[in-house]
Amino acid sequence: MDSAALSAVKSYAASRPATQAGTESGGSMFGRVAMNFAQTMAQGEAVAQQAMVGDADPHALVQALAQTELAVETAVTVRNKVVEAYQEILRMPV
Repeated sequence: MDSAALSAVKSYAASRPATQAGTESGGSMFGRVAMNFAQTMAQGEAVAQQAMVGDADPHALVQALAQTELAVETAVTVRNKVVEAYQEILRMPV
């Protein structure tokens, strides 16, 4: 085997784990997204609670609410796309 082919095989072997499903931490991409969503919601709630007792900066509250709103809108959009795809599959002839 020549050195160019050997180098290509080594490069492929090194990059292959990055293209496989799952992650180095063992979770799925959907699991990471769900955890990130839950963390964003919890942070927004914590900042809102701090603002109610007067411990949070108003700018931090607005920023946390904007991040929470964006996360919810993203989740709703993804849900709508999944439902749309499911409905399209149901319409396919067998």
